[in-house]
Amino acid sequence: MTTEKTINLTESAKQHVVNVLAKDIDGIGLRVGVKTTGCSGYQYVIETAKAVNEEDQIIESDGIKIIINEQSLRYLAGTELDFVREGLNAGFKFNNPNVEESCGCGESFSLKEELET
Repeated sequence: MTTEKTINLTESAKQHVVNVLAKDIDGIGLRVGVKTTGCSGYQYVIETAKAVNEEDQIIESDGIKIIINEQSLRYLAGTELDFVREGLNAGFKFNNPNVEESCGCGESFSLKEELET
């Protein structure tokens, strides 16, 4: 099932995903999600997608499939996904308009009240 584009990838994120998928012959896209955990309540999950499940939505961004389950889509709508390098560290950065606050370690976040109910 395909839905409107609600997650955007920056050029840096697109290039990184293309490079990762080129090395993974079983990878069909990028799986993005949210799970309950951490000191603030939620944590992002990101990995290479190997399959599409029944509850998944597929968002196409310049030929890249972003696969996300319906529950996570609710929390990630409008998010911009970037890939940043800071010194020796590199990783994805979520610019999510639905986040109310992040914890001090930057690993987890809380959502605006209307999304949690």
